Amino acid sequence: MNKQTRQLAAVITGQDTTDGAAVKLKRVVSQQQKNAFDPFILLDEFGSDEAADYIGGFPEHPHRGFETVTYMLKGAMLHRDHMGNEGHLRAGDVQWMTAAHGIIHSEMPEQENGLLHGFQLWINLPAKEKMKPPHYQEFAAAKIPHVALADGGYIKVIAGEYVTETQKISGPVKGVTTQPLYFDVSLSPRQQLDIPISLEYTVLVYVYKGGLAIGGESDKILKAGQLGQLINGDNIQLATQDQSAQFLVLAALPLKEPVVQSGPFVMNSSEEIEQAFRDYRNGVLTQ
Repeated sequence: MNKQTRQLAAVITGQDTTDGAAVKLKRVVSQQQKNAFDPFILLDEFGSDEAADYIGGFPEHPHRGFETVTYMLKGAMLHRDHMGNEGHLRAGDVQWMTAAHGIIHSEMPEQENGLLHGFQLWINLPAKEKMKPPHYQEFAAAKIPHVALADGGYIKVIAGEYVTETQKISGPVKGVTTQPLYFDVSLSPRQQLDIPISLEYTVLVYVYKGGLAIGGESDKILKAGQLGQLINGDNIQLATQDQSAQFLVLAALPLKEPVVQSGPFVMNSSEEIEQAFRDYRNGVLTQ
């Protein structure tokens, strides 16, 4: 059966901003999109070799109702939470944190100079899982499959499956209801890549280096710092022109539930958001 190639429906250009203790970052997906990319609710790219841009980190703060995915390209970050857990993230490592009922944590650079570069993605949880106990999946770079492509470049399979005619490579992340796909891809100049993705999935592509033609159309180009939403099909076609490209491919099943987001909490109603703030003020968010 012939695959139908998804087409570029929307382009979002990341906006420079700060968060945490004045950490400079590029916010790509945010509340402004009003859940247009269900179940993806936030995507940040942080990257600088100026210590002043990141040294303040993200001091202790709460979360409830969703999952955070931190993926490091360069540098090192220390995660600590209210339960005494510590996670040391270095280049290529991934932390998949399911905040669920409640987490209070900090994320602080483990370096005083040099390049710090990575991403944080927020994925919504279904209503029935928002108040479950929190848990983590952490994977060192060596545990993430690295698939060399025939024409150069590679795919790092963090979550989901990369399927070809001859093989199926699965990422280490397991047990997530939205069945996410998270690939970090590098293509050489003049290279094309097709990835089959189920029709019902939300599909996003974020370019962080170079440029990328989408859907077999040479005039539909995503540049570095731009995110594209791809719709209507069961295949995505990505191609480089005269320069190489590095990008994330993100896909997941939409939840199709009401979403109310306020700061660090993502719930299904205003009442649940108000309860989350009360629980945090009263010291019972994590109980």
